[in-house]
Amino acid sequence: MATTTLMTAPALRRDWRVTLSNALIITRREVRDSFRDWRIISPIVILTFLFPSLAQFVASRFAAFVADYGAEVIGERTIPFLLMIVGFFPISISLVIALETFVGEKERRSLEPLLSTPLTNTELYIGKTLSSMIPPLVASLGGMGVYLASLLFGELAWRPQTTLVIQIVVLTVVQALVMVTGAVVVSSQATSTRAANLLASFIVIPMSLLVQAESVIMFLAPDADSPNGIGALWAIIIGMIVACVLLLRVGNAIFNREELLGRQIDDLNIRRIFVSIGRSIIAVDQQRTPARNPLDWYRRGVIPALGRLRSASLVTVGVFVAAFIGGILLGQLPEWRLPLPDTPDLRSAADVFAAYLNVELQGSAALAIFWQNTRVLLLALAAGIFTFGAGALILTPAVYVILGYILSQIIGAGYNPSFLLAAVLTHGIIEIPVIVIATAAALRLGAVITQPLQGVTIGFAWTMALGDTLKLFLGVILPGLLLAALIESFVTPAVVLAVLGG
Repeated sequence: MATTTLMTAPALRRDWRVTLSNALIITRREVRDSFRDWRIISPIVILTFLFPSLAQFVASRFAAFVADYGAEVIGERTIPFLLMIVGFFPISISLVIALETFVGEKERRSLEPLLSTPLTNTELYIGKTLSSMIPPLVASLGGMGVYLASLLFGELAWRPQTTLVIQIVVLTVVQALVMVTGAVVVSSQATSTRAANLLASFIVIPMSLLVQAESVIMFLAPDADSPNGIGALWAIIIGMIVACVLLLRVGNAIFNREELLGRQIDDLNIRRIFVSIGRSIIAVDQQRTPARNPLDWYRRGVIPALGRLRSASLVTVGVFVAAFIGGILLGQLPEWRLPLPDTPDLRSAADVFAAYLNVELQGSAALAIFWQNTRVLLLALAAGIFTFGAGALILTPAVYVILGYILSQIIGAGYNPSFLLAAVLTHGIIEIPVIVIATAAALRLGAVITQPLQGVTIGFAWTMALGDTLKLFLGVILPGLLLAALIESFVTPAVVLAVLGG
């Protein structure tokens, strides 16, 4: 057994070396052709030299303007933002190279000879993806180098933190990789260059919003002058790396040369889509056999759907526990401590809960709680679909960070945490598992297309995952949220009042 293991690892390395070597044949050919085309070279040269000069002029004028009003810090933090913009613009404009990677050659009828080569789908996809990355990265890094040199040796004589410059360069590179890999996925699935350019808005717009968020972070981050860089930007960099890896997996999984040549036009049939989704909801197996009755639907449809969430549920629980522990650790920091009184007046707190024990008020509160929880979970589901499941693990854990933080403050102040446990666990016994199920379903639905599939298409696997998700929402999540909301409104206040001695 040990000998087999030792032989397998070198064999795998050799396979990857062969795959990469074959892919680089395509990369060299594509890059050489790109740099021979003056229509590609001209924008790259202009964006590499002209735009950085314009950005340097704007930076110097703006820094002088804000200095007249005593706001030098604004001018100083504008300079690294413009450095990031200088790197971002060439990527967004050069994105057309990646968008035409497959569909452009298909329209020019130069794709058939390439697809007839003995290269595998993986080698062909990696080679085309690498060739699409190199020109935008050359333009981006070249422009940033020119702009940085003008800042260091120009009239501004900017002397930034080295880590901040490294952060911006790495951030620009990973954003370029995400945009290019996303564009290659679009190009491999689009039926025409026009369609690919329209679909590119789903890449450019989110990345533009991300750049705006990064600019806000650069201006407002409390650790903007830290020698270790801005912590939030490191988090974004890690997220972008994960997104790039997922996009590469998705692109390689769904790339098929036969479908690429045979696909002429996508037929959008809204009625058929909704019929297919409806059949997936009432189905009890992969053959979409409809359930005979509600009991059969629960037994053969909903319960197996819960079983298919096992891996996603473990990841979700791990993230929630980590968020809760993170909230506790955050509460231990001196600068985050709350000024709580040494002797709390529990009687006044009990009076507040006693005033809440009103049937009419509790009924309206139950509806508000149910709608709020449902809205958050639906938003997490939508975010998970468009972020390979990662968005679901960003929105929902926030409440556990807050709970951990509050628990840390209460214990740190010397209070008895029993009233907090009563306020959370009375309805949380139902609500927390329901939130775990909803988050795990959103994670699985978003991540299903990143998994290597055998025997089924990506579309079929995603449709089945969507059917499982809707089954769980209708059969488990929504009823569970409604029951938890009723308990939170009618039972939890009474339990907390009893614990407080009211």
